[in-house]
Amino acid sequence: MVIGIGTVIILIIVALLIAAFLSPMESLSWYAGWVDDSVLDVKLPDTIDAIGAEHVVVYLTGISDVEGETLKDEETVFIARLREEIERNNAHLIVIEDIFPYSVSNTALTGQRVFAWFWRWANSLRKSKNPIAFLVNIRNIFQVAVSADSRYGPIYNDSMANYITNNLVQRGYVVGSGVPLTLIGYSGGGQISLGAAPFLRNTLETSVTVISVGGVMCAPKRLKNIDMIYHLYGARDNVQLVGIIIFPARWRLRYFSTWNRGRRGGKIIAINMGEMIHTGAGAYYDPESFHDDGTSFQEHTLQTIMGLLMERTSQTSR
Repeated sequence: MVIGIGTVIILIIVALLIAAFLSPMESLSWYAGWVDDSVLDVKLPDTIDAIGAEHVVVYLTGISDVEGETLKDEETVFIARLREEIERNNAHLIVIEDIFPYSVSNTALTGQRVFAWFWRWANSLRKSKNPIAFLVNIRNIFQVAVSADSRYGPIYNDSMANYITNNLVQRGYVVGSGVPLTLIGYSGGGQISLGAAPFLRNTLETSVTVISVGGVMCAPKRLKNIDMIYHLYGARDNVQLVGIIIFPARWRLRYFSTWNRGRRGGKIIAINMGEMIHTGAGAYYDPESFHDDGTSFQEHTLQTIMGLLMERTSQTSR
């Protein structure tokens, strides 16, 4: 079936309007108690207590994802390599990557009762670069905007932290045990990590670190409740610049903003990753793009993140 350009435009406009209207609704439903967020009596795989984890890492994917279980190929490969590096270093770290950061109830877009068919269809068009597939990104961008919003953000971020907490508890995490947590957020996942971190720190009663990989982030007012923020950015990544442009508190002119105070105080550290772009070939997880010294972009990102994880493990175990 051939779809005309006019039909495509109408579908996109309608989908955008629906996505914009529904973006804060799930968070408000959680706040109103309409979403069941109780801890289920079930053990998830890769239990934290089984390996005696000294550090827990939660990976939050970017805006092109439709469900937590199916990351993009380059992300899946990267997570596998991260686990290999953890094993090679005999580090007691566990990595969890099956959390969908664009739904406070972890409901995948393909798991929604009404619109599941639409999101499956949109996602299936991604390889053909059909513009309808980009609606997945647009829908998730709205969720990132909710997380950064001063009105709905605290509700969204608290509910996301609540879901992550339940997920960790199901895996054997003991609240109050002091086992540190690091959130690695790629692209829009950087903002979700930043928003959820203060709530997680209070709930889990432990150190919480955020590692942003090309994250598009605001300047949170509750910055004091995050232990460290590392922002990895590519010199050619113009997408991550959006956060700097649209959030005035990140402007250098706002000398006394929470972000700039954190940067001057050493709580926020920006790490230039070289000539990387935001996604695809030449981006952070690309194994086939190389720096002048022969190190692949994927390897550089891997070793940078691994070094930060080992450093934080050492500092929090003292």
